[in-house]
Amino acid sequence: MFRSFTIGLLSLTLCAPVFAEGDANKGEKVFRKCKACHAVGEDAKNKVGPMLNGIMGAAAGANADFKYSDALLEMAAGGLVWNEEEMAAFLTKPKDFMAGTKMSFAGLRKEDDVSNVIAYLATFE
Repeated sequence: MFRSFTIGLLSLTLCAPVFAEGDANKGEKVFRKCKACHAVGEDAKNKVGPMLNGIMGAAAGANADFKYSDALLEMAAGGLVWNEEEMAAFLTKPKDFMAGTKMSFAGLRKEDDVSNVIAYLATFE
């Protein structure tokens, strides 16, 4: 029991710096670039891309109501979980991270924008 608690606490501690560095308020502004295809919040629904409530920490491809690309489904089968590191890599250059993705967005160039969007997404469970 103590070991599980220690591992859980360590995991939270290792994840915390990314959230601490990101500013969810600034991330909300950056997320405007994403709103054409994605939604978050209480009334969020799938659009061209899946709604992103609960995305942080979730297994890739977990939204049963969305038709994902074969590339994403393959990575999901390989165990992809949307943690801060994976999400940052995807948001920076989606097509480099996942060849064959349906996401046409070129990516966020600024590291701060990536951190801020991740912090913003983390506010939606």
